Amino acid sequence: MEEIIGERLRLSHIDNTMNEEYFSDLRICIEKFKASLQDEKLRETFERCFFNTIYTTTFFEDDGSAFVITGDIPAMWLRDSSAQVMQYLFFANECPSVRKLIKGLLKKQFEYILIDPYANAFNRTANGNGHAYDLDQQSPWVWERKFELDSLCYPLWLLTRYYQKTGDKTCLNGLFLSAFDQIIEVFRTEQNHAEKSTYYHEIYNREKRLWIGKGEPVSNCGLVWSGYRPSDDKCQYGYYLPGNMFIVAVLTKLAPIFSEALGDGTRAKICEDLAKEIQAELQRLAVVERDGKKIYALETDGLGNYNLMDDANIPNLLAMPYYEYPYIDGQVYKNTREYMLSFENPYYFEGKVLKGIGSPHTPKNRVWPLSLIIRALTSEDEAEIRECVRMLVNSTGGTGYMHEAVDKDDDTVYSRPWFAWANSLFSYMILEKSSCIKF
Repeated sequence: MEEIIGERLRLSHIDNTMNEEYFSDLRICIEKFKASLQDEKLRETFERCFFNTIYTTTFFEDDGSAFVITGDIPAMWLRDSSAQVMQYLFFANECPSVRKLIKGLLKKQFEYILIDPYANAFNRTANGNGHAYDLDQQSPWVWERKFELDSLCYPLWLLTRYYQKTGDKTCLNGLFLSAFDQIIEVFRTEQNHAEKSTYYHEIYNREKRLWIGKGEPVSNCGLVWSGYRPSDDKCQYGYYLPGNMFIVAVLTKLAPIFSEALGDGTRAKICEDLAKEIQAELQRLAVVERDGKKIYALETDGLGNYNLMDDANIPNLLAMPYYEYPYIDGQVYKNTREYMLSFENPYYFEGKVLKGIGSPHTPKNRVWPLSLIIRALTSEDEAEIRECVRMLVNSTGGTGYMHEAVDKDDDTVYSRPWFAWANSLFSYMILEKSSCIKF
């Protein structure tokens, strides 16, 4: 496996050699920022992680689009690719290269959504790579066809954040409008999954417990059904609540863009109406009582069953302030945070090196750096933020990069040696919380 990863990394460097020169404007900005970081190890880790996406995973196409692989898997996830470029938004106004990258990625993402809005990961060409024998409506463009709400939310979220940062209306084009209309159609369909949806996903030659099929029964309550979590794991119950919160967050941001920037009152109202419907059901169904305290649940079927845990992959419950869910109840979120950062959460682990949230996607006793990054990003406690940064910098297994999941007692034991999402989010967090990080 290490030889395969090494070869992919070597080939990506060959294909991306122009990127180091092209992003020279961004390099100048980062040199200035690095000077504010006092700790040498932190500076080096930040620099490696910040440039990892553009130097090793980004490929500009002749049509102006940008294909961004997740790292050691040669496919582009709609979720991962959006998160992989968020740190560059800090410099979008100063750097033409960043604006080209973001708009190129959005173009590619919206093109893929129009090919298959139920897919989560895509190939660079129609080569049929990936899970080609999954039993569903597979396309040669599709690497994997797991329906996850965040796959449709992340590109829209990236667009709103890019527009708010730059005021660049060129991204609000016909391709975006077509993709938006397709996304809304899917959300509306999946509000009544059993009766209206044709989505079915069976993983070829894998145990049934790992694939969703048509899904277990859910109530038609107004929430949007999802087959899989952001971890790409099957949902226990059909309504993934952070995913529905993410929909509300994105639509709330999009409505004023449609009305004010495009004069499109029709689509603005579509956003407002759907967000209100989903939020009403989140208000009714997302909160449960545990040991006398109200907390948010991860999943429900709307029939009285709940899954009380958190998973490191984002959107999750801990990350609600990060993806800007506009209706957070402060006390309920505080209770939820305490619950999920304790052994009450079955995927919370503590060891000699790390303490944080893992995932059923990876072995027991593995902490995901993503969870520590999100913990820091959603904290106002400077001591907590610095503790998370120290754990992250000191648990790279000597590589200077973030990984997917790291053994709580031994940071040389980890998965995904080339996992650009975690690298990008780490550098985003350092930029966002730089005033708190003084070693």
